[in-house]
Amino acid sequence: MSRRLRDTARAYLFVSPWLISLAVFTAYPMLASFYFSLTRYTVIQPPAWIGLENFQVMFAKDELFWLAVWNTLYYTVVSVPLQMLVALLLATLLNHSTRGIGFYRTAFYLPSLVPAVVTTLLWMLILDPRAGLANAALETLGLPKLGWMHSATWSKPSLILISLWVGVGQPMLIFLAGLKDTPQSLLEAATIDGANRWQRYWRVVIPLLTPTIFFNLLITLIASFQVFTTAFIATATATGATAAGPLNSMLVYMVHLYRQGFRYASMGYASAMAVVLFLALVLLTLLVVRSSRSWVHYEGAPPR
Repeated sequence: MSRRLRDTARAYLFVSPWLISLAVFTAYPMLASFYFSLTRYTVIQPPAWIGLENFQVMFAKDELFWLAVWNTLYYTVVSVPLQMLVALLLATLLNHSTRGIGFYRTAFYLPSLVPAVVTTLLWMLILDPRAGLANAALETLGLPKLGWMHSATWSKPSLILISLWVGVGQPMLIFLAGLKDTPQSLLEAATIDGANRWQRYWRVVIPLLTPTIFFNLLITLIASFQVFTTAFIATATATGATAAGPLNSMLVYMVHLYRQGFRYASMGYASAMAVVLFLALVLLTLLVVRSSRSWVHYEGAPPR
Protein backbone atom coordinates (compact mmCIF):
# COMPACT_ATOMS: atom_id res chain seq x y z
CA MET A 1 0.00 0.00 0.00
CA SER A 2 1.18 3.49 -0.78
CA ARG A 3 1.73 5.97 2.03
CA ARG A 4 -1.26 8.03 0.95
CA LEU A 5 -3.54 5.00 0.94
CA ARG A 6 -2.28 3.92 4.37
CA ASP A 7 -2.96 7.40 5.77
CA THR A 8 -6.46 7.36 4.31
CA ALA A 9 -7.12 3.91 5.80
CA ARG A 10 -5.92 5.09 9.23
CA ALA A 11 -8.13 8.17 9.01
CA TYR A 12 -11.21 6.08 8.23
CA LEU A 13 -10.27 3.68 11.01
CA PHE A 14 -10.21 6.50 13.57
CA VAL A 15 -13.53 8.00 12.42
CA SER A 16 -15.22 4.61 11.98
CA PRO A 17 -16.88 4.64 15.45
CA TRP A 18 -18.57 7.93 14.57
CA LEU A 19 -19.52 6.69 11.08
CA ILE A 20 -21.00 3.51 12.54
CA SER A 21 -23.01 5.41 15.15
CA LEU A 22 -24.21 7.82 12.45
CA ALA A 23 -25.39 4.95 10.28
CA VAL A 24 -27.00 2.94 13.11
CA PHE A 25 -28.52 5.67 15.27
CA THR A 26 -29.28 8.42 12.72
CA ALA A 27 -29.37 7.29 9.10
CA TYR A 28 -31.18 3.99 9.67
CA PRO A 29 -33.92 5.44 11.94
CA MET A 30 -34.56 8.22 9.42
CA LEU A 31 -34.91 5.79 6.51
CA ALA A 32 -37.03 3.45 8.63
CA SER A 33 -39.33 6.34 9.57
CA PHE A 34 -39.92 7.12 5.89
CA TYR A 35 -40.84 3.49 5.29
CA PHE A 36 -43.02 3.07 8.40
CA SER A 37 -44.89 6.28 7.56
CA LEU A 38 -46.39 4.41 4.61
CA THR A 39 -47.47 1.44 6.70
CA ARG A 40 -49.83 0.47 9.51
CA TYR A 41 -47.33 -0.55 12.16
CA THR A 42 -48.17 -1.34 15.79
CA VAL A 43 -44.72 -2.75 16.76
CA ILE A 44 -46.36 -6.00 17.89
CA GLN A 45 -47.49 -6.92 14.38
CA PRO A 46 -45.38 -6.58 11.22
CA PRO A 47 -45.93 -3.38 9.19
CA ALA A 48 -48.67 -3.50 6.54
CA TRP A 49 -48.37 -1.24 3.49
CA ILE A 50 -51.15 1.38 3.30
CA GLY A 51 -49.54 4.07 1.14
CA LEU A 52 -50.46 7.66 2.04
CA GLU A 53 -53.34 6.76 4.37
CA ASN A 54 -51.48 7.99 7.48
CA PHE A 55 -51.00 11.40 5.89
CA GLN A 56 -54.64 11.56 4.82
CA VAL A 57 -55.77 10.82 8.37
CA MET A 58 -53.30 13.35 9.74
CA PHE A 59 -54.40 16.28 7.61
CA ALA A 60 -58.12 15.49 7.25
CA LYS A 61 -59.31 13.58 10.34
CA ASP A 62 -56.99 14.16 13.28
CA GLU A 63 -58.19 17.36 14.97
CA LEU A 64 -55.53 17.09 17.66
CA PHE A 65 -52.87 17.25 14.93
CA TRP A 66 -53.87 20.78 13.95
CA LEU A 67 -54.17 21.76 17.61
CA ALA A 68 -50.63 20.47 18.18
CA VAL A 69 -49.43 22.44 15.14
CA TRP A 70 -51.07 25.62 16.47
CA ASN A 71 -49.63 25.16 19.97
CA THR A 72 -46.16 24.57 18.54
CA LEU A 73 -46.37 27.60 16.25
CA TYR A 74 -47.55 29.75 19.18
CA TYR A 75 -44.63 28.52 21.27
CA THR A 76 -42.13 29.10 18.45
CA VAL A 77 -43.32 32.56 17.42
CA VAL A 78 -43.17 33.83 21.01
CA SER A 79 -40.25 31.91 22.53
CA VAL A 80 -37.67 32.20 19.73
CA PRO A 81 -37.59 36.05 19.51
CA LEU A 82 -37.79 36.24 23.30
CA GLN A 83 -34.86 33.86 23.81
CA MET A 84 -32.79 35.66 21.18
CA LEU A 85 -33.49 39.08 22.68
CA VAL A 86 -32.84 38.05 26.29
CA ALA A 87 -29.69 36.14 25.31
CA LEU A 88 -28.33 39.15 23.41
CA LEU A 89 -29.12 41.55 26.26
CA LEU A 90 -27.47 39.28 28.82
CA ALA A 91 -24.41 38.79 26.61
CA THR A 92 -24.11 42.57 26.18
CA LEU A 93 -24.32 43.13 29.94
CA LEU A 94 -21.75 40.39 30.61
CA ASN A 95 -19.33 41.68 27.97
CA HIS A 96 -17.39 43.76 30.48
CA SER A 97 -14.21 43.19 32.42
CA THR A 98 -15.46 44.08 35.87
CA ARG A 99 -14.85 42.45 39.23
CA GLY A 100 -16.75 39.21 39.68
CA ILE A 101 -17.92 39.06 36.05
CA GLY A 102 -16.92 35.38 35.85
CA PHE A 103 -19.36 34.54 38.64
CA TYR A 104 -22.24 36.28 36.85
CA ARG A 105 -21.44 34.57 33.55
CA THR A 106 -21.45 31.20 35.27
CA ALA A 107 -24.66 31.97 37.16
CA PHE A 108 -26.58 32.91 34.00
CA TYR A 109 -25.29 29.90 32.07
CA LEU A 110 -25.82 27.37 34.88
CA PRO A 111 -29.59 26.80 34.32
CA SER A 112 -28.88 25.40 30.85
CA LEU A 113 -26.77 22.65 32.44
CA VAL A 114 -29.51 21.47 34.80
CA PRO A 115 -31.53 18.53 33.41
CA ALA A 116 -34.81 19.67 31.88
CA VAL A 117 -36.83 17.31 34.08
CA VAL A 118 -35.40 18.81 37.28
CA THR A 119 -35.90 22.37 36.02
CA THR A 120 -39.51 21.67 35.01
CA LEU A 121 -40.38 20.12 38.37
CA LEU A 122 -38.78 23.08 40.16
CA TRP A 123 -40.80 25.56 38.11
CA MET A 124 -43.97 23.55 38.69
CA LEU A 125 -43.47 24.21 42.42
CA ILE A 126 -42.83 27.91 41.77
CA LEU A 127 -45.90 28.23 39.53
CA ASP A 128 -48.22 26.22 41.74
CA PRO A 129 -51.46 28.28 41.80
CA ARG A 130 -52.16 27.52 45.47
CA ALA A 131 -48.78 27.64 47.25
CA GLY A 132 -46.25 28.69 44.61
CA LEU A 133 -43.77 31.52 45.00
CA ALA A 134 -44.99 33.23 41.81
CA ASN A 135 -48.53 33.78 43.08
CA ALA A 136 -47.18 34.72 46.52
CA ALA A 137 -45.12 37.46 44.87
CA LEU A 138 -48.14 38.64 42.85
CA GLU A 139 -50.27 38.72 45.99
CA THR A 140 -47.61 40.76 47.79
CA LEU A 141 -47.70 43.31 44.96
CA GLY A 142 -51.49 43.48 45.14
CA LEU A 143 -51.97 41.70 41.80
CA PRO A 144 -54.43 38.87 41.14
CA LYS A 145 -53.20 35.29 41.27
CA LEU A 146 -52.79 33.33 38.04
CA GLY A 147 -53.60 29.75 37.20
CA TRP A 148 -50.29 29.20 35.38
CA MET A 149 -50.08 25.57 34.20
CA HIS A 150 -53.61 24.87 35.43
CA SER A 151 -55.12 27.57 33.21
CA ALA A 152 -55.77 27.24 29.48
CA THR A 153 -54.96 30.94 29.10
CA TRP A 154 -51.65 30.93 30.97
CA SER A 155 -50.35 27.42 30.31
CA LYS A 156 -48.48 28.25 27.10
CA PRO A 157 -46.94 31.46 28.52
CA SER A 158 -45.86 29.35 31.53
CA LEU A 159 -44.23 26.85 29.17
CA ILE A 160 -42.45 29.69 27.37
CA LEU A 161 -41.24 31.09 30.71
CA ILE A 162 -39.74 27.74 31.70
CA SER A 163 -38.11 27.30 28.30
CA LEU A 164 -36.65 30.80 28.55
CA TRP A 165 -34.99 29.90 31.85
CA VAL A 166 -33.61 26.66 30.40
CA GLY A 167 -32.72 27.72 26.87
CA VAL A 168 -31.21 31.19 27.14
CA GLY A 169 -27.80 30.06 28.42
CA GLN A 170 -26.36 28.54 25.25
CA PRO A 171 -27.26 31.37 22.82
CA MET A 172 -26.07 33.86 25.45
CA LEU A 173 -22.67 32.18 25.53
CA ILE A 174 -22.45 32.19 21.72
CA PHE A 175 -23.45 35.87 21.59
CA LEU A 176 -20.79 36.64 24.19
CA ALA A 177 -18.17 34.92 22.04
CA GLY A 178 -19.33 36.97 19.04
CA LEU A 179 -19.13 40.22 21.03
CA LYS A 180 -15.62 39.36 22.18
CA ASP A 181 -14.64 38.90 18.54
CA THR A 182 -15.74 42.43 17.56
CA PRO A 183 -12.68 44.40 16.31
CA GLN A 184 -11.93 47.22 18.74
CA SER A 185 -10.39 49.25 15.91
CA LEU A 186 -13.81 49.69 14.30
CA LEU A 187 -15.34 50.83 17.56
CA GLU A 188 -12.51 53.29 18.11
CA ALA A 189 -12.91 54.63 14.57
CA ALA A 190 -16.64 55.10 15.14
CA THR A 191 -15.90 56.94 18.39
CA ILE A 192 -13.50 59.28 16.61
CA ASP A 193 -16.20 59.96 14.01
CA GLY A 194 -18.52 61.11 16.81
CA ALA A 195 -20.75 58.03 17.24
CA ASN A 196 -22.25 57.64 20.70
CA ARG A 197 -22.56 54.34 22.56
CA TRP A 198 -25.94 53.42 21.06
CA GLN A 199 -24.82 54.29 17.51
CA ARG A 200 -21.67 52.20 17.91
CA TYR A 201 -23.71 49.27 19.17
CA TRP A 202 -26.44 49.48 16.49
CA ARG A 203 -24.33 50.38 13.46
CA VAL A 204 -21.05 48.56 14.21
CA VAL A 205 -21.60 45.75 16.70
CA ILE A 206 -24.96 44.43 15.46
CA PRO A 207 -23.94 44.19 11.75
CA LEU A 208 -20.76 42.35 12.75
CA LEU A 209 -22.85 40.10 15.00
CA THR A 210 -25.33 39.05 12.30
CA PRO A 211 -23.51 35.74 11.52
CA THR A 212 -23.82 34.83 15.19
CA ILE A 213 -27.47 35.92 15.22
CA PHE A 214 -28.07 33.76 12.15
CA PHE A 215 -26.52 30.69 13.81
CA ASN A 216 -28.43 31.16 17.06
CA LEU A 217 -31.66 31.76 15.14
CA LEU A 218 -31.35 28.48 13.26
CA ILE A 219 -30.48 26.43 16.35
CA THR A 220 -33.20 28.00 18.50
CA LEU A 221 -35.81 27.72 15.74
CA ILE A 222 -35.17 24.03 15.14
CA ALA A 223 -35.15 23.30 18.88
CA SER A 224 -38.45 25.13 19.42
CA PHE A 225 -40.27 22.87 16.97
CA GLN A 226 -38.96 19.84 18.87
CA VAL A 227 -39.85 20.98 22.39
CA PHE A 228 -40.89 17.90 24.35
CA THR A 229 -39.47 17.31 27.83
CA THR A 230 -40.75 20.49 29.44
CA ALA A 231 -44.23 20.14 27.94
CA PHE A 232 -44.45 16.42 28.68
CA ILE A 233 -43.39 16.69 32.33
CA ALA A 234 -45.45 19.82 32.94
CA THR A 235 -48.64 18.35 31.51
CA ALA A 236 -48.24 15.09 33.42
CA THR A 237 -47.67 17.01 36.66
CA ALA A 238 -50.42 19.58 36.17
CA THR A 239 -53.26 17.55 34.70
CA GLY A 240 -52.21 13.92 34.80
CA ALA A 241 -51.61 11.67 31.83
CA THR A 242 -55.07 12.03 30.26
CA ALA A 243 -54.64 15.52 28.77
CA ALA A 244 -51.83 17.82 27.69
CA GLY A 245 -52.70 20.73 29.91
CA PRO A 246 -56.14 22.34 30.30
CA LEU A 247 -58.10 21.84 27.06
CA ASN A 248 -54.90 20.33 25.58
CA SER A 249 -53.39 23.81 25.59
CA MET A 250 -49.87 22.37 25.96
CA LEU A 251 -50.24 19.61 23.39
CA VAL A 252 -47.19 20.48 21.31
CA TYR A 253 -46.23 18.52 18.22
CA MET A 254 -43.66 16.21 19.82
CA VAL A 255 -45.98 15.30 22.71
CA HIS A 256 -48.71 14.33 20.22
CA LEU A 257 -46.17 12.32 18.21
CA TYR A 258 -44.95 10.56 21.36
CA ARG A 259 -48.47 9.63 22.40
CA GLN A 260 -49.34 8.22 18.99
CA GLY A 261 -46.22 6.08 18.90
CA PHE A 262 -45.77 4.92 22.50
CA ARG A 263 -49.19 5.22 24.16
CA TYR A 264 -51.43 4.12 21.30
CA ALA A 265 -48.79 1.91 19.59
CA SER A 266 -49.52 3.61 16.28
CA MET A 267 -45.91 3.72 15.18
CA GLY A 268 -46.73 4.11 11.49
CA TYR A 269 -48.78 7.24 12.19
CA ALA A 270 -46.07 8.60 14.50
CA SER A 271 -43.49 8.01 11.76
CA ALA A 272 -45.68 9.96 9.33
CA MET A 273 -45.76 12.84 11.82
CA ALA A 274 -41.98 12.65 12.11
CA VAL A 275 -41.63 12.84 8.32
CA VAL A 276 -43.90 15.90 8.17
CA LEU A 277 -41.87 17.60 10.91
CA PHE A 278 -38.61 16.78 9.14
CA LEU A 279 -39.82 18.21 5.84
CA ALA A 280 -41.21 21.32 7.56
CA LEU A 281 -37.89 21.95 9.31
CA VAL A 282 -35.95 21.47 6.07
CA LEU A 283 -38.21 23.96 4.30
CA LEU A 284 -38.00 26.45 7.17
CA THR A 285 -34.21 26.14 7.32
CA LEU A 286 -33.92 26.77 3.60
CA LEU A 287 -36.11 29.87 3.91
CA VAL A 288 -34.01 31.25 6.77
CA VAL A 289 -30.77 30.51 4.90
CA ARG A 290 -32.15 32.17 1.77
CA SER A 291 -33.26 35.24 3.72
CA SER A 292 -29.82 35.52 5.36
CA ARG A 293 -28.41 36.85 2.09
CA SER A 294 -30.12 40.17 2.73
CA TRP A 295 -29.33 40.69 6.42
CA VAL A 296 -26.24 38.66 7.38
CA HIS A 297 -23.00 40.57 6.86
CA TYR A 298 -19.54 39.06 7.02
CA GLU A 299 -16.49 41.17 7.81
CA GLY A 300 -14.47 41.85 4.69
CA ALA A 301 -17.15 40.50 2.34
CA PRO A 302 -18.29 42.78 -0.52
CA PRO A 303 -21.74 44.39 -0.05
CA ARG A 304 -24.67 42.56 -1.68
